[in-house]
Amino acid sequence: MTTLDDSGPGQGQPNPVGPSPQVTERCRGAVPYLSSATPPSPSTFFETKEFLRIAPPKISHRHRQLTDETSSPKNTPTDTATPTTMPELFNPIGDKVEKVAPAAAAGDDDEKVVEEIESLCMNCEENGVTRMLLTKIPYFREIIVMSFSCDKCGYSNNEVQPAGTFQLKGARYELRLFGMADFQRTVVKSDTATAKFIELDVEIPAGKGQLTNVEGLLTTVLDDLEFGQEKRKEEQPEVYAKVAEVIAKGRKMLAGESFPFRVAVDDPAGNSFIAPDPRDGVGKWEKREYLRTPEQNTALGLTDTAQQTNDLDEQGNIIPDQVYSFPASCPGCLHPCTTNMKMVDIPHFRQVVIMNTTCDACGYKSNDVKTGGEIPEKGKKVTIRVKNALDLARDILKSESCAMECPELSLSVNPGTLGGRFTTVEGLLTQVRDDLHSQIFDADANADASARKHDGLSTDEKTRWEEFFNNLNAAINGEKEFTIILTDPLACSYVQSLADDPSQPDDQMTVEWYERTDEEEEDLGLKDMKVEGYEEDAEPAKENGEAKEGEAQS
Repeated sequence: MTTLDDSGPGQGQPNPVGPSPQVTERCRGAVPYLSSATPPSPSTFFETKEFLRIAPPKISHRHRQLTDETSSPKNTPTDTATPTTMPELFNPIGDKVEKVAPAAAAGDDDEKVVEEIESLCMNCEENGVTRMLLTKIPYFREIIVMSFSCDKCGYSNNEVQPAGTFQLKGARYELRLFGMADFQRTVVKSDTATAKFIELDVEIPAGKGQLTNVEGLLTTVLDDLEFGQEKRKEEQPEVYAKVAEVIAKGRKMLAGESFPFRVAVDDPAGNSFIAPDPRDGVGKWEKREYLRTPEQNTALGLTDTAQQTNDLDEQGNIIPDQVYSFPASCPGCLHPCTTNMKMVDIPHFRQVVIMNTTCDACGYKSNDVKTGGEIPEKGKKVTIRVKNALDLARDILKSESCAMECPELSLSVNPGTLGGRFTTVEGLLTQVRDDLHSQIFDADANADASARKHDGLSTDEKTRWEEFFNNLNAAINGEKEFTIILTDPLACSYVQSLADDPSQPDDQMTVEWYERTDEEEEDLGLKDMKVEGYEEDAEPAKENGEAKEGEAQS
């Protein structure tokens, strides 16, 4: 697998050869925006195809502290009749344009979108200028876009940093490209994320934050690979030939001759993003959240707060129906909080572990359900027809490995998107609606139309989303019949039956057992798992090892 390092051109080092014409053209489209007094339209910002690699200085803890002190009550004058409020710092690009455009037309230079700070140039050690833009990405969250330039030596650099904190879980996004329009999907890659073009077998390691789209991401990868090819040709002909093959394959992808192919962004901090589209079908755009490993927590500078507990039975197992508490850190405000865990027995199903995290400082709440037990030989597909309020009140357990579809509502939820949920049918649909609505319109589902922000959405996209939410609300209110299809390769999902025998499905339910596909087996790691006869494989390996050791000694 080819891996890019951060020592190539555009990674904080001056390029003696000079970037390619494509990269230069993209830079001309990105940097003037940050130095311009009047920003362009929102679409201009999101169509920029350049990696925004940002140079120091970074936003420090002291800077955030000063911002908090500025907005604190002690700095508010007490002799005024009308209290002053701090303006919203992180607004969508469209709101900033609407605010600045009238002031610019009137010749008022006091209204600024981009902050400018004089800072030290790391190349010539003279003073340069760092420009910062605080904005909000549609479907995502707040970010800080920074651009540094030095008039003395001409050095410049760009970077993107998440304005929030580490998320509770890591996130992996994967997009399958089928046409040229998919190249325009917005990509946010934080400094803790890795990106990979799977069919190309090229991985971009964690480094500086980047705001681009899929076309810009792939173009810059190929440009970085082409840098130094002449030197490789002379010193390492074998490596030169392999890199040339990768570059040729990547250029075909850019030309639209190798569809479909996939791009993935994996961020243990959960602060990266690939933009979705309301027309995406099942399997085209996927988001999966996961618990970080101890190694990933260490790399992020997080300490493992898990502690051993003695509240176990004689065999060292968790006692059912007993609540276990252990300390944690709130992902919203980083204050200490408590995570509660309890094992419960769902009648006619199995034991599950319910986990809850609540922060008293900021009000953050999180719930998750984990299923246990052995892995069945087949997957399970449950189909239920929801007709009335009684069906909406059915208990339902959707595991992390379960995919959910509602054909009448044009709704599809990929495995891992919502995590594990044990609730009712109404509660599950409400959770889907609230999560999607807050990402798309940056407002609660019950908010007025005036409170909804849809910066970056075209008129057609806005209409499609509103129609989707109207159908979803009708289903939640019991005004529309619909079907829920749960497909779980691990058979860990459950829907309450209203039959006389609760262990059997009722008239509105169908339960099917199916053979898992090779792709599902691979995703679940079952192909590499061997629980019987592994001792036989261990003996030949041990004998081969002893034989090689004997040959080495002789």
